[in-house]
Amino acid sequence: MSERVEIDHVGHQGDGVTAGAERIFVPYTLPGETVEIVREGERARLLKILKPSPERAAPVCPHFGVCGGCALQHWEAGAYRAWKRALVAAALAHEGIEAEVASVIDAHGEGRRRAVLHARRGEGKEIAVGFAGRRSHAIVAIDACPVLAPALKNVFAIGRRVAEILAPRDKPLDLHFTATEGGLDLDVRGSGKIDRKMTAALAQLAAGEKLARITRHGEMVTQLAEPSLAVGAARVPLPPGSFLQATQAGEDVLAELVVAAAGKAKKIADLFCGVGTFALRLAERAKLLAADSDAPAVAALVRAAKAPGLKPVETIARDLFRRPLVAVELKGVDLVVLDPPRQGAEAQARELARTKIEKVIYVSCSPATFARDAKILVSGGYALKRVTPVDQFRYSPHVELVGVFER
Repeated sequence: MSERVEIDHVGHQGDGVTAGAERIFVPYTLPGETVEIVREGERARLLKILKPSPERAAPVCPHFGVCGGCALQHWEAGAYRAWKRALVAAALAHEGIEAEVASVIDAHGEGRRRAVLHARRGEGKEIAVGFAGRRSHAIVAIDACPVLAPALKNVFAIGRRVAEILAPRDKPLDLHFTATEGGLDLDVRGSGKIDRKMTAALAQLAAGEKLARITRHGEMVTQLAEPSLAVGAARVPLPPGSFLQATQAGEDVLAELVVAAAGKAKKIADLFCGVGTFALRLAERAKLLAADSDAPAVAALVRAAKAPGLKPVETIARDLFRRPLVAVELKGVDLVVLDPPRQGAEAQARELARTKIEKVIYVSCSPATFARDAKILVSGGYALKRVTPVDQFRYSPHVELVGVFER
């Protein structure tokens, strides 16, 4: 049975939320709108917009509302960015932290340089390649995506050909594409064992499409060129499926903020360093201690750090969630850079709070875990001087940020 409701605000996942004690979450709606819905528990299915917001915008993709990749293409850019800034401010306020929150920096650039496509056999036995639907495991078959960088424009066609080659395995596939300077890098996951015939077909596909490399769960299938990216003055050979910032513009903006905040630090610890997004740039001016649990990423950083002109980079491959670096291991360090995954760096923050290190620069993709860890650092004597939100996840509820703490 349908009903009419008014939308009060947009929640942290991008859904419109009604006012009152009994909140209803309505996707693709905006503050001030009157809409017709059908309830599905605490969530609702949007039937019709009866009174649209003046901030409503035309979506840029015909699949919006079906594909689950984007949540907010219908919102005018200025209001959308103000909402993302408010997400960061609200997370800090929830933990009782006061800090200056800057305006959001748009870092979409050319678009996302990584994409994970899903290939599944449907009820009609046809293979669909695309992204998952909203709150669904069903695959929305698409052939183009406006948020991807131009280098990824052919991934849907390539993904379908990969799925056809591996169809005899009859397994759900996840296809991890990364745009690199050597060409597209593809890591196939979920295929099971690949036989010689499939390997030969994938190698032929790679040659025809000029893919740099195809791997299966990180194991080499075929390689025409080593996938790599320039990071500052260095060149990083990328491990299969390697983590990178979502957009090149996002990496550049975050790095500029980190390097500027680092000032004249002489010895820096880069924790959760990955392949060296920040470490390699910082090593142009300071000695580095870089640590991460991802051993292949650390090995790539070691190779890249041999570039001429860089100061020494000491590396540690270690699980910083279970074994954070302690004060004695950070002796002589005057600045720490943190860039943890979404779950944050609670254990490492507790150890940093016990040190006398003068400054911590915290890069985060989760305002909630950042605020939790910020509370730990503030309780340990740090002051959160400023926070800069960075949007490299356009049309999504995700927001990156850089926070600077000083004693």
